[in-house]
Amino acid sequence: MTDELVLLDAQQDIHELIALQAPLDKTLDAIAHWVCLQLPSAVVAFMRFDPARCSLSLFPSQRFSRDYCERLQDVPIGTAVASFGAAAYLRRQVITEDIQTDSRWEAFRSAALAEGLRACWSSPVITAQGELLGTLGTYYRQPTTPGKVSRKRLRQAATLISLAIIRDRDSRHHRTLAEWHRSLFVNHPDGVYEFDFEGRFQRGNAALERITGYPEQRLVGRHFNEFIAPDYHGLTQAAFDAARAGASRHYETLGIHADGRTYHLEVTNFPVIVEGEIVGVYGICHDITQRKRQEAQLRLLQRGIESSPNGVLMADATQPDMPIVYANEALCQLTGYASDEVLGRNCRFLQGKETDPAVVATLRHALTARSEVQVTLLNYRKDGTPFWNRLAISPVVDEAGHCTHFIGTQQDITRERDQEAQIAYQASHDLLTGLPNRTTLDDRLEHDLWWSRQKQRLLAVLYLDLDGFKAINDGLGHRVGNRLLVAIADRLHPLLGPRDTLARLTGDEFAFLMPTLTTREEVARAAERILAAFEHSFEVDGRALHISTSIGAACSDEPVQQAHELLQHADLALEAAKLQGRNTWQWYQGKGTEDTSEQVLMRHDLQAALRDNQFELYYQPVVEAVSGRIRSVEALVRWHHPTHGMVSPGVFIPIAEQTGQIIPLGRWVLRQACQHLAELRAKGERVCPVAVNISSLQFRRDGFLDEVQGILDETGLPPELLELEMTESILLGGAEQAIEMIDTLRGMHITVAIDDFGTGFSSLSYLRDLPIHKIKLDRAFIRDILTNHRNAAIVQGIITMAHHMDLVVVAEGIETRAQQEDLVRRECDLLQGFLFARPMPLEALLALPDTLPAVTVPP
Repeated sequence: MTDELVLLDAQQDIHELIALQAPLDKTLDAIAHWVCLQLPSAVVAFMRFDPARCSLSLFPSQRFSRDYCERLQDVPIGTAVASFGAAAYLRRQVITEDIQTDSRWEAFRSAALAEGLRACWSSPVITAQGELLGTLGTYYRQPTTPGKVSRKRLRQAATLISLAIIRDRDSRHHRTLAEWHRSLFVNHPDGVYEFDFEGRFQRGNAALERITGYPEQRLVGRHFNEFIAPDYHGLTQAAFDAARAGASRHYETLGIHADGRTYHLEVTNFPVIVEGEIVGVYGICHDITQRKRQEAQLRLLQRGIESSPNGVLMADATQPDMPIVYANEALCQLTGYASDEVLGRNCRFLQGKETDPAVVATLRHALTARSEVQVTLLNYRKDGTPFWNRLAISPVVDEAGHCTHFIGTQQDITRERDQEAQIAYQASHDLLTGLPNRTTLDDRLEHDLWWSRQKQRLLAVLYLDLDGFKAINDGLGHRVGNRLLVAIADRLHPLLGPRDTLARLTGDEFAFLMPTLTTREEVARAAERILAAFEHSFEVDGRALHISTSIGAACSDEPVQQAHELLQHADLALEAAKLQGRNTWQWYQGKGTEDTSEQVLMRHDLQAALRDNQFELYYQPVVEAVSGRIRSVEALVRWHHPTHGMVSPGVFIPIAEQTGQIIPLGRWVLRQACQHLAELRAKGERVCPVAVNISSLQFRRDGFLDEVQGILDETGLPPELLELEMTESILLGGAEQAIEMIDTLRGMHITVAIDDFGTGFSSLSYLRDLPIHKIKLDRAFIRDILTNHRNAAIVQGIITMAHHMDLVVVAEGIETRAQQEDLVRRECDLLQGFLFARPMPLEALLALPDTLPAVTVPP
């Protein structure tokens, strides 16, 4: 083969390597071989140009030692930097015929000579666009000058190197882009896929498999609408058609998962365009099911907030003044401000001059601490009207736990506050006169005694009881009596000092507390002024009513341990004043009043017992006279005194009747008995009617019938299971009215019995007219029925008369078998007494059998 053919083959090899995108070093070696064929004594070197550092570096080659390769790394270009640096800088061939003498090689001469190099011909490698890629150099071991042909061959070789480098760079750039595209396709967190022009899947990534539930091989070749809910086929097809026509479409659709469930998709379709021609359609999809669920929840939450009757606002916690960024319609209605008047402002604009600074400080502290807080404060509407606002604020934190907002709810509780104030007022004041009541008086008495001792003053307690009020109240009616009490309170009120208290205790009793006095003479003058206030008549409903009062006085200079002792002392003094003829006042005299002290103390203890629930109901069975079968029970109140133990009803009932405390006590007994029976009935226990004693005071009190009906409604006890026992004293307040009320009770299906029959107002004409069901023989007739023939005759007469009037007869106080047998012979219907059972707590009553045998009662 001729030299020319060898050169052509070598050149052809170079072109094939470039065309096949062979590794660059292999292509450069082929070019070096081609140069050496033409310049047999040359040692070929290639240097790469770094445009960032404006330097050249020798391309590694076995033709040079490692030391020389390292020396020619990162060499700056310039006219005095050897032939290769000058060629790169000047962008033309630079010939060094003798390295030993060329000044441009001064910095590299020793390295070149050590390498055995004496000449270097350098040509720049430049692209057609003028980009410098490096230099091609040929070294020679002897000083040498190139000819014209040699120079041409060097330029040709530089062109080949430029072509190889550009092709290699383009190839690497293409591979990089391809890898980027592959990585984007494979690793994209959303589903990425490709369609043909018919809408069939060509390929898809792993995310698409995860979203759809289908492996890629089950998707490829199938139309996209096979995986879309039927109602969304048209929408999805239209988006694909638009992308196939060259447009991009972003939309939401509903997919069908491999497991059959539907899920929401957000899809983007766009055309794939190569050299201006649409060659396919790409799609990117994202599962937005969770987002749609959250959006639905947010919409629901927003509707809930918007429809909330409470005001809701949100403030930006990241801004210095925490401006409001959201307010619902309820808040605007609550405050009277429009939404645009609220947004951007701090919620302090609702505060006003009467807003409590302490509450505001609590709010600010919580906001600074980013903590929850709930306060009640006075706010103001746009029109200036105040309202009580129950404000609850909570921090809203982001994923990092940082507080970004505060959400607050506002509730107008003005009406609730007013009701609370009204309830508090009713609990602490007498509703008739508006004066403080007994509970408030007790509290103030404690405080005033402490205050007077601290200030070294004298606390005076003046206890008032109206003289003759009962006659006015009974004779002219409760309406006039109530108006008189109001008039008396109005007249006494101007007598109060700045720290004084005037309270209504019960009925016609009042009390003054005067904690600022210094001498007993001042107390006496105060008592005289009170008496003087009653000297003039009271005008009530056009009538001039005259009434006086008796006053008992006690002072804190007396030896007392507890504040309530002062009131007890004043009460004892009041009793002494009444004994002196009334319309006067009397000091507490200590030992001189001991005779009545027990009753007075008992009276005050009764008040505490009602308040502290010291009473308990006992029950005593009423049985059939012959069989002993239980027919009903009588409710009997017992008092567990905290210091005296069990107090006999014979002691406290008369006191309660004298003081009027029998009314709340009787109400408690009635409610408790009905409640017990109703609860037993609800549990399926056996129940029989319960009899409750009603005092004449309770019976004649206004609203008694409504009170009974209210308790039945409240407890749910059927009225047929309630029996009311009353003594004949109910007739003293007006027989006609009593008959009418008992008739009303019968219409309510409540039975009425006359208790202690034969010992009171025993008028046979009234007995004839009373619509009662039962009479109870007083135990005084039963006690000696076996020995006193007069009592026996009365008992027999009552039983016979009652049976002719269709009344049931109950005998109380049965203690012996002989008494039972005697009353059975006399055809008495029902018996009650220790012979069968003593009064007992409810738990013991439930343990009794239905029929009670007679027992021996110890003497």
